[in-house]
Amino acid sequence: MNAQGHLLKRWPVRVLRFHCFQPLSSTPLLNSVPAIDSHLVSLCEKLTPQNAREAFSLFQSAVDSDSLPSGLTCNSLMGALTRTRNYEMALSVYGKMTRANVLLGFRTLCCLIECFISTHEVKVAFGVVGLIIKKGFVVSTFVINIMLTGLCRIGNVERATELFHEMKRFCISPDVVSYNVLMNGLCKTNKFEEALRFLEEMEGTCQPNKVTYTTMVDGLCKGGRLDIAEGLLERMKKKGLQGDVIMYSALISGFCNNGNFSMGKEIFNEMLEMGICPNVVTYSCLMHGLCKEGQWEEAKAMLDRMTDHGIVPDVVTYTCLIDGLCKNGRAKQALNILNLMLEKGEEPNTITYNVLIDGLCKGGLIEDSCKVLDRMIEKGKKPDVVTYNTLLLGLCKDGKVDEGIKLFNLMLKDNCYVNPDVVTFNMLIQGLCNEGRVEEAMEVYNTMAKHGILGNLMTINFIIGGYLEAGRVNKTMELWKHVLNLGFVPNSITYSMMIKGLCSLGMISMAKGFFGTMRTHGPSPTLIDYNTLISSMCKEGSLEQAKRLFQEMSHVNLEPDIVTFNTIINGSMKAGNLSYSKELLIDMIGKGLAPDALTFSTLINRLSKTGLLCEAKIVFEKMVACGLTPDAFVYDSLLKGFSSKGETEEIIGLLHQMAEKGVVLDPELTSTILTCLCQSSDYLDIVESMQKFSQQSSDGKHITCNELLLKLDKSYPELKLTVGKS
Repeated sequence: MNAQGHLLKRWPVRVLRFHCFQPLSSTPLLNSVPAIDSHLVSLCEKLTPQNAREAFSLFQSAVDSDSLPSGLTCNSLMGALTRTRNYEMALSVYGKMTRANVLLGFRTLCCLIECFISTHEVKVAFGVVGLIIKKGFVVSTFVINIMLTGLCRIGNVERATELFHEMKRFCISPDVVSYNVLMNGLCKTNKFEEALRFLEEMEGTCQPNKVTYTTMVDGLCKGGRLDIAEGLLERMKKKGLQGDVIMYSALISGFCNNGNFSMGKEIFNEMLEMGICPNVVTYSCLMHGLCKEGQWEEAKAMLDRMTDHGIVPDVVTYTCLIDGLCKNGRAKQALNILNLMLEKGEEPNTITYNVLIDGLCKGGLIEDSCKVLDRMIEKGKKPDVVTYNTLLLGLCKDGKVDEGIKLFNLMLKDNCYVNPDVVTFNMLIQGLCNEGRVEEAMEVYNTMAKHGILGNLMTINFIIGGYLEAGRVNKTMELWKHVLNLGFVPNSITYSMMIKGLCSLGMISMAKGFFGTMRTHGPSPTLIDYNTLISSMCKEGSLEQAKRLFQEMSHVNLEPDIVTFNTIINGSMKAGNLSYSKELLIDMIGKGLAPDALTFSTLINRLSKTGLLCEAKIVFEKMVACGLTPDAFVYDSLLKGFSSKGETEEIIGLLHQMAEKGVVLDPELTSTILTCLCQSSDYLDIVESMQKFSQQSSDGKHITCNELLLKLDKSYPELKLTVGKS
């Protein structure tokens, strides 16, 4: 484990700010302003995210050499950088322009608003609006739409809504773009009712267009509001607007993702009838739905139909197929899709590999998932933290914790280095604790802390559970103090683990202490906590304390469940308090809780032990009448009870019932039957022979009661053990 600690390296944090850039060595050395202008204009016309850095570097070099490009070129550069979302570069150009007193055009000021909003400098962006007015420009719907778009893009839909309402105060009328942008933002934040109100308002002021309805339908489908989305499609048709492939694909995707594949297919058929050609997204949604439904052959046929129509499946299509098959439990076939994908020359991405690895792990195909990871690395695709965590979870669940540690070390290798997160460490810690390797788990926790990851309550709960399972109470208490010092607030799971662990170690007083802390400071004890303590109190014979705790439950609005009643009924019967047991049983039935197999088993066992065999028989008959199957413990209790009273006829009668029901005997029940028969026999030679038979039958094999009686009947016919003998 120390080797792992050594391998864990912290990468330096890089603050990605773009206000200052060093010129690239590849920048052409241009000596005159016209030459610089010409080259910059050429780059701006076809600016891409790739050559934006070159354009910016050229501008920087020109400024440094006192060859500032013309105002028109500076404004063009700022517009091009904003268009390609290189906002920080654009802001840097703006800074140079203001220092050089370059005249800012209207478009440049609009770009400046977009840049500030996109970099979350919203107040500054609103300040630019004042600058627009100061320079004599009109704050038009165009300007407001830029602001609405930016605010919705950064998720500040509330401010966008406020701005939309403020437009009227400035006598600026929203247009179809204003409404579309705002409704799109509202749908993306699941504010569907508000978006629909704006649609109603829009229909009374300016006519919604196809983009409006497509935006709304797409948002509603993603939010699962399919009935409203379908209604909007119908409303759109009445207005003479025809849905397009984007709208229909959104509806198909929505219905398929919500498990209504038949409706998705119906919409697909309607789309074809209207002459709208499906695209790769449409087919991908349908095939994903078919695979989830287990209709693999139909999905394959649709893939063929798609390629026949000249639509080439992309990485999303194949990933949808793989995901659908994995969710249908057909991870092996999903593996075949990956091979097909590679044969067709389509490169899987990290998401594709992650989906497949997850499906293989969930299907128990751990070895195959490891091979997929190897293939992924060979293909030059770098696994991310999700890849490693998915496989790590699969390995730990499969009990291959050592393989998980090897995978963790692979994560930290220079050529595939990925920063582990809290989930990574938690899975390793849980895996080690489950195997009883709590000290190693603690080493992983310490390594985690050294690298700045404090963990969470889940981390602590795993280790506390591990220490308690190992009986290491002192270590548990040290960790508890450490947790409080770190500022963690233990939750109900943490307390429940402490109470359960301490009770299982017989340290009930300490468990009561934690229970008391919960009652005083919170979180409130759960039903599980009450059940755990009541059970422990009953086991140690503290019935009165258990009764008080049971009665307390009603005062804290906690309803006892069947486990609570079974526990305290068993405890009270064990203590010989039969009248209280009967009260509990009546109370239990009054609360609508039907006695289960354990209730009957407990009653039969305790009644048999106290010699109340008539009552035990009545409970047994009631159990059978309720449709519950008595287990070996019930038969064992009754046989021992009858034997203690010397009731040979009852023993033989019960054995006949067991034979008729085909009861399978375990070695303990077999031994009980033979002991009972020995004790009920007056013949010494039968007793001696039976004792030898008992030794031969205690070989651990399971036989039916009928088989045992047939064997015994052959050796001891005078016992008249088989059914039908008089």
